[in-house]
Amino acid sequence: MAPLLSAAAVVKRFGAAPALDGVTLAVERAECVALVGESGAGKSTLLRCFNRLVEPDGGAVSVRGRDVRDTDPILLRRGIGYVPQEGGLLPHWRIARNVGVVPWLAGDPAADRLARDALQLVGLEPERYAERWPRELSGGQRQRAAIARALAARPEVVLLDEPFGALDAITRAELQTTFRRLQRELGLTAVLVTHDLREALELGDRVVVMRAGRIEQAAAPATLLGEPATAYVAELLARARVRDP
Repeated sequence: MAPLLSAAAVVKRFGAAPALDGVTLAVERAECVALVGESGAGKSTLLRCFNRLVEPDGGAVSVRGRDVRDTDPILLRRGIGYVPQEGGLLPHWRIARNVGVVPWLAGDPAADRLARDALQLVGLEPERYAERWPRELSGGQRQRAAIARALAARPEVVLLDEPFGALDAITRAELQTTFRRLQRELGLTAVLVTHDLREALELGDRVVVMRAGRIEQAAAPATLLGEPATAYVAELLARARVRDP
């Protein structure tokens, strides 16, 4: 069976600098792949190639075995859950409408029920939170709502771009636990961008270390920790204090 997500020799340039330099990666069904690396490594650029928020200059990207260039970008995005940095909730919409926006745009008559079901999944009681405004929620609650929005249309693929980065340590740990539970229970295929190596090791079935638009190593957490493939990966592990130098 073909991988659910695939990037083959993908190249993307912004000006003269390559953001992605021949990246090849396959993500299997129900797998969580964590992309980790320093700022400018190409993590978010690669993530956004899968839902065509970024168009590559070279190579090929496919979702469900189909080249994304052969799919209408609007329809593609409606079939993929997406959690951007800071959540991206619309401040002039109440939480239920924010969460149910994708099924509503698709004309699903069950959009309101799907939104409430998704709120329940992420630990926000619909009776308490559905009619609130985003400004009335804490940072952690807004991120829960953003994850609920990504899940409301019941996609099999979810892309998350630094979803927990702006949260305090306790809230972040709680949301990490919630995400991992949902990913396993729902069998989600997930790509998670993070600059936090500890988070990548905890949440990813595989960790992909990126540097300057290339993949340094892609491996299960235990393999990455025990057998760093390059000096850079070893240095990154040491700096994060998850492995002795």
